[in-house]
Amino acid sequence: MSYQRDFKQRIKAAVIGAGSHCYRNILPSMTYLPIELLAVCDVNMEAAAYTAKQYGCQAYKSSGEMFQKEPEIEAVFISVGAALHPSLILESLNWGRHVWVEKPICLRASQIKDMMEKRGDRVVVAGLKKAFTPAAEKARELIASPEYGKLNSILAVYPMSMPEEGKTVLENGSMPNWLRNGVHPLSFMIGVAGHVDSVQAIVNQAGFGAVLLQFESGVTGTLHLASGPQPDAERYSLFADKWQLDIEDARVSLRRGICDFNYRGTTSYISPADRGGSVVWDTNSCVATLENKAEFVQGMYGEMKYFCDCILEGRRPELGSLEMALEVMEVYEAALISEGKVVMLHS
Repeated sequence: MSYQRDFKQRIKAAVIGAGSHCYRNILPSMTYLPIELLAVCDVNMEAAAYTAKQYGCQAYKSSGEMFQKEPEIEAVFISVGAALHPSLILESLNWGRHVWVEKPICLRASQIKDMMEKRGDRVVVAGLKKAFTPAAEKARELIASPEYGKLNSILAVYPMSMPEEGKTVLENGSMPNWLRNGVHPLSFMIGVAGHVDSVQAIVNQAGFGAVLLQFESGVTGTLHLASGPQPDAERYSLFADKWQLDIEDARVSLRRGICDFNYRGTTSYISPADRGGSVVWDTNSCVATLENKAEFVQGMYGEMKYFCDCILEGRRPELGSLEMALEVMEVYEAALISEGKVVMLHS
C-alpha cells in the first residue's frame, strides 16, 4: 500500500462539494492516492474554508472562480446532489479537467449522453463503488479463469422497495431510494456480468419483490428487493456449474463442493488434498490493517484509485465509465416503467 506522500507522480486535484459524505469518505481515501489537493469548493464557504485549511489548500465558493484561479488543476472529485452533477461535470469537461463523480451520476439516463459528447480524451469515472469491491474483483477473477469459468446466474439481496408510479418519478425528476442506493447492487451485478439485454420488475403493492435481469452473456440476475428489520441485509451469491461464490458483508466464500462426489459411494464431506470444499476470505479485526476499513471493503478506495490510474496511464476506463453509468441508469429507468413486463434495452 502506498500513501499520498509516497507517489513520485501526483495528480493536481480539486474537490467540489465538501459535505458530510465527502469529508467522511472521499477526502480520507485520498490519503492513499497519488493526489495533490489544490482546492476545495462548496457553496457553504465556512465548510469549504475549514476543510481547505485542514488539507492545506485554497477554498472557493464558486467552481467557475476556482477553475479560473487554479489553472494547474488536472482533475476534480465531485460530490454534491445528483441534480447538480450533470452541470458540474459538463463545466469541468469544458475546462478540460478529468472528472470523478459520486453516484448517482444524474437523474435521467439521457443526461449522460451529453457528457459523452463533451468527454473527448478526458477520463470520467462514476462512483459505482460496488463494482470495485474486493469481492467483485474476486468474482471477475473466477469467471475469467480456465479452472472455474462460466457464470450462470447472480442473486443479489438488497433492503429497499420499488417506488409506486415509476413513470411519475421519472417525469418529476425525483430521486427515490431505488436510485440513491439501488445503483449499488446494480453496479455489482453489471460490473461482474456485463451488459444487460432486458429488465423485468415484479413487485407487490408495498414495492417489495424482484428485478430480473437478462445479461448479454447469457447470465440471469435476480435482484431481490428485501423487506425486514435489518437495513444492512445486503448479500450476493454467484452460481456456476462447479462453484458458488457467497458474499455477505466483508466475508467472501468460494464453495467448490465435495470433490468427485458420488451419491451412493461418497462417505466423507472432506475432499482429498486441497480440492473441493470451501475457501473463505474475511477481514482480520485483530490486526490494524487497511483491509478492515470501509473505504477498502466497500470499494471507495478501489474506484478512486482506478480513476487515478487511468489518468496517469492515459487509458479509457471500463469499470465506472460513462458507458457503464448509462447502463446502470437505463436499468434503473426500465425497472420503474416495467410494471411486470419485460423491457428490452438497446432494442
